[in-house]
Amino acid sequence: MDFTLPDHLPGLLAEMDDFIEREIAPLQADHIQYFDHRREFARTDVEAGGIPRREWEDLLDEMRRRADAAGWLRYGLPSSLGGRDGTNVDMAVIREHLAHKGLGLHNDLQDESSIVGNFPQVIMMERFGTDEQRREFSQAMITGERSMAFGLTEPDHGSDATWLETTAELDGDSWVINGAKRFNTGVHRATHDLIFARTSGEAGSARGITAFLVPTDTPGFTIPYYWWTFNMPTDHAEVELRDVRVPTTAVLGEVDGGLDVAQTFLHENRIRQAASSLGAAQYCIDRAAEYARSRIVFGKPLSANQAVQWPLAELATEAQMVRLLVNYAAWHLDRDHHLEVSDKVSMANYRANRLACEAADRAMQIHGGVGYSRHEQFEHLYRHHRRYRITEGAEEIQIRRVAQRLFGFDRKR
Repeated sequence: MDFTLPDHLPGLLAEMDDFIEREIAPLQADHIQYFDHRREFARTDVEAGGIPRREWEDLLDEMRRRADAAGWLRYGLPSSLGGRDGTNVDMAVIREHLAHKGLGLHNDLQDESSIVGNFPQVIMMERFGTDEQRREFSQAMITGERSMAFGLTEPDHGSDATWLETTAELDGDSWVINGAKRFNTGVHRATHDLIFARTSGEAGSARGITAFLVPTDTPGFTIPYYWWTFNMPTDHAEVELRDVRVPTTAVLGEVDGGLDVAQTFLHENRIRQAASSLGAAQYCIDRAAEYARSRIVFGKPLSANQAVQWPLAELATEAQMVRLLVNYAAWHLDRDHHLEVSDKVSMANYRANRLACEAADRAMQIHGGVGYSRHEQFEHLYRHHRRYRITEGAEEIQIRRVAQRLFGFDRKR
């Protein structure tokens, strides 16, 4: 059993760090208002419903252009799309490494923006799209010419996705979609929304749901408002669909087989989300330990107190266990079908996301009033990673998936 990193990764991480220092750090320094204590306010366009300011997103676009030109952005994509065929293990290690650096333009998780891109929509398109759809969307989604929101959650249905009430009916050579979606992330700039609608079967049935590529300028597609969230700016829209008509070529994957498309999106995101949460947790642990060593209280370092030592020791131990679990799950994903190891991915996801919140909270406590301020990153990291315990499947759903495998419920079905 070998626990060392693949030979190419240490050198790769060093190259990546050099690129960040040369190309990204100076760009960040020129726009520091987006990363210091002003970050939430500088990023948010209050008058436009709380969505991200265009200037902020333009900066993210410039970062991605530089990363793409340097050969980093597409690292995890196949070589056919200009990528480097990065493995799930590669991506887990890289995502942890980048998040461990803390908040920065190199890796701003609030926007799922990173010098090494996470492209679950591209992977979905390559796996389920027709030749024509792949030609139209795959490269365009990497460069930003096309963008796709993800419309699964509804006002009355979240984790119970098979009970969604949005419907699509075939009318000649078109589908007519009616319903509503909630928390449609990124739809404010999206050219298309991937809408999941019931096309056959009964409520609660996994079969009978279809995925549709819906242009956001289609008549009947409206955004009444954006949800203001714990972490701002918001790009989580409420979407209404009233007699939205799309051609039969708008179906992604098989008719009635849309849940397979959704599962691919979720599994690709969950393991990388877990690695990012692990990296953020390690950042908080390390910052808290560093502060405790240097802070003198009652004539001695804060770190001399067991009340400070023990919680951080517990978190450091948990981080090491989660690291092994994340890499183990990623290793299996590189070898097995994602549904075969979904319980391992769920384990890694819910434990890592919870760890990030606990580590940020403890770092705040050790830093005292300064930790509670916006001049440290802990409040921002907490607010962002708290979201991960709900999105991509709430942690209760992740635990249920582990229980299904543990007790054999999935085999009985």
